[in-house]
Amino acid sequence: MKVTKKLKILFSIMQKASKSYVWMIILGSLFSSIRILLNVILPKYLIEELLGNQDTALLIQWFCLIVGANLLFNFLDRIYKRLLDVKNAYIERRIHEIMAEKIMAVDYQYLEDPYYLDLKERALFACTNQGALVNIINAFSKTVSNVFTLIGLVVIMFTLSYVLVLVLFIGIICAMFINHLFKKYQVRFYENLLPINRKYGYYLQQTFNFTLSKEMRLDQMSPIFLDKVRRFNKEINEEFGVFFKKAGLVTGVFKFINYIQMGLVYLYVGFRVFSASWGAKISIGDFTMYTTSALSFSQAFSDLVDNLMVIGQMLSYLSPLVEFMELPEALTHATDKKVGVIETIEFRDLSFKYPKSEVFVLSSINAVIHRGEKISIVGLNGAGKTTLIKILCRFYAPTSGAILVNGCPIEEYDYLDYLTHISAVFQDYRLFAYSLANNIAGDKEMDSSRLEEVIREVGLEEKVASLPQKLDSVLNKAYDPDGLELSGGQQQKLAIARALYKNSDLVILDEPTSALDPIAEAEIYQQFNELVTNKTAIYISHRMSSSVFCDKILIIDGGKVADYAPHKELMKKKDSLYYRLFTSQAKNYRLQAKSEDSPESFA
Repeated sequence: MKVTKKLKILFSIMQKASKSYVWMIILGSLFSSIRILLNVILPKYLIEELLGNQDTALLIQWFCLIVGANLLFNFLDRIYKRLLDVKNAYIERRIHEIMAEKIMAVDYQYLEDPYYLDLKERALFACTNQGALVNIINAFSKTVSNVFTLIGLVVIMFTLSYVLVLVLFIGIICAMFINHLFKKYQVRFYENLLPINRKYGYYLQQTFNFTLSKEMRLDQMSPIFLDKVRRFNKEINEEFGVFFKKAGLVTGVFKFINYIQMGLVYLYVGFRVFSASWGAKISIGDFTMYTTSALSFSQAFSDLVDNLMVIGQMLSYLSPLVEFMELPEALTHATDKKVGVIETIEFRDLSFKYPKSEVFVLSSINAVIHRGEKISIVGLNGAGKTTLIKILCRFYAPTSGAILVNGCPIEEYDYLDYLTHISAVFQDYRLFAYSLANNIAGDKEMDSSRLEEVIREVGLEEKVASLPQKLDSVLNKAYDPDGLELSGGQQQKLAIARALYKNSDLVILDEPTSALDPIAEAEIYQQFNELVTNKTAIYISHRMSSSVFCDKILIIDGGKVADYAPHKELMKKKDSLYYRLFTSQAKNYRLQAKSEDSPESFA
């Protein structure tokens, strides 16, 4: 990617973080340049007055002007640095927010791709551990200051001789070449160090993770983790040892070039004070101004080169951030088309393979679901059941074929409006360290009567009533020492309450009860089915507990539809996958249904 495009994207991020930040650092760079130029020019007139007429009024005037200018600029500089420190801290937090917003908005498929997960980690590492985004902006502001300063100093030095500028440029070009080589090595160094540092950070983080403490103790895993931490720490220190040796050598070479360069400048300017061989003689005041200009020019040019190298270095660190921020967002799929009420869902010749894979997970899926129907999706592990749901939820787009809702491809509907019509409880559902009410209703305006209703429907009414803070009780002890700890079954009921509260047309249970025993799972599915009487529902389970009371069962075998029919009809096919699954489970436990019939009697 071109440097200009990277810079454009990065500055757009900074503008989003704070519109005043870029202008603030440019203004600060201008103040810095003016201060340097004043300290180069003003002392010349004070010295000339001291060695000349020695007019007391003029001496006081020049003295007050120099001291006053420095006091003013010192005062402004301190205020500026203080404001900049506060602003930098704010910017770092805003960058984290912007990254979080991007992660939440990006198309879901990228969040399951190892490449993009690694890209996200590298982007976060560059922004947090290396502070690359703030560093590149600071380097840019200093670069602007260096350019303004150099223009002023070159104008001053050319009034004496181009020889002075030439001597400075020769030394600076040598320093630039050495600096360029070192910066290239520095980029390679950090690129090689990053994988080691990430591993070190991972193992160190695990030792701080209290949720792993049971496994750490029971399985005696702490020595393994601590050994990894020590080993990677030693490896990092050894790498930095080599780096700092080279950095010290480069610094020494820079100093040597600078001393040689400034020695030549002093000789030339000093010669012009006492001789007119190479031009008109100059005064002691001029000597002071030109030597100070040369010193300031050398320093400013060296800083300019260094800052340009920092920009190049930070750009290489920030490449993952730029790439990640350019990923397509799900929210960009916005149209004016609304779903209305979901009357039909049709899978039409639907086929799908994951990105970067040639293997089809689903192949030519055809099925129709009507409003109010209860559908169970059954199949072996890896059959593609959850993948089908992910496509229905628009986490992935079909490779071929389509899903039609009310006769229209789902991609044509407004993304956010479409999602309001779907509620789902997945196997890996998550509850958060919020209040019970927030875990159910999110941060939207809450309907108290609706909250109480779903709490009663899922069977948590007594539990909530027994809590001092009722629905305001905070879940788990991550941030609150008095946080509420729920049992596994209660957590599942809370997740189901969240799905019910949303009051969507379509509700999905994707094996959220797989950790429960078969009888408990059957009871939950039965209760849930009674709660969503007027809604369309899709159930996924390895067990057959949800199949008996469903209108139809969609059998997926090897990514293809093996059958799609009611339970009784499927049980007549003795050689079918469904019959084998159902009867094999029936040998181990008896399903309890309202009719109290045995599994065989459901056929």
